[in-house]
Amino acid sequence: MGNVSCVFVGCIDQASVGIVEKWGRFEKLAQPGLNYFNPCAGQYLAGVLSTRIQSLEVKIETKTKDNVFVQIISSIQYRVIKQSADDAFYELQNPAEQIQAYVFDVVRAQVPRMTLDQLFEQKDEVAKSVLEELEKVMGEYGYTIEHILMVDIIPDPSVRRAMNEINAAQRLQLASVYKGEADKILQVKKAEADAEAKYLGGVGVARQRQAITDGLRENILNFSHTVEGASAKEVMDLIMITQYFDTIKDLGSSSNNTTVFIPHGPGHIRDIGDQIRNGLMEAKAGSSD
Repeated sequence: MGNVSCVFVGCIDQASVGIVEKWGRFEKLAQPGLNYFNPCAGQYLAGVLSTRIQSLEVKIETKTKDNVFVQIISSIQYRVIKQSADDAFYELQNPAEQIQAYVFDVVRAQVPRMTLDQLFEQKDEVAKSVLEELEKVMGEYGYTIEHILMVDIIPDPSVRRAMNEINAAQRLQLASVYKGEADKILQVKKAEADAEAKYLGGVGVARQRQAITDGLRENILNFSHTVEGASAKEVMDLIMITQYFDTIKDLGSSSNNTTVFIPHGPGHIRDIGDQIRNGLMEAKAGSSD
């Protein structure tokens, strides 16, 4: 009789590795591509493992040092080590549960030693500690940990509301400070502007009076030289009376003013002349000082 052989053919997908057993015992790893198995010799394909990166999301609820309950959402990316695929196949039945258990253990050991603010600031340190622990443990089971990300830290809703209120109060306080400083600057600038305006107004009035005095002096001198026998006092009285009537004329011709009552008569004109003369004399005395 001739020899009888029975051969099975199996195809392993790319990014996968096959586990080949012989009589129920691990024999070798089947690489991607076409593989031959001899059932008559007890060979068969026991299983196939993917070597692609897998992602596991873990939600952990724990408490911080300042007694704030938080929910931490982390993402663990892991894969099978191709050379140790037999360990991954035989050692762990559910690697996701194993990884999740170690993540829970590390996070709940570290977070209670941090305040909520420190947790937000040092979440990368927590992820680093989890990565170191998982690499040490899962490497023995044929798995490698690629990345660990602390995706989100969610405090209790009441704590979030309180944090938002504190933040809003701080911003309102800062805005009030800025508004007060702005109002202060406006008041200071307004006071400086008023002082400058009053100073310039005073300078203008002084210059106006000086110009009037100089003009009157020049008119008196010219008139005294032109009209013989006219004294300076008489010329001064004549000029003041002329200006008085010019003022009344201007008041009467203006269409914007209302009724104005002015005492009028020889005695009143003389009084007005005396007042103007005295004012001019005081202005002259002040300018000479």
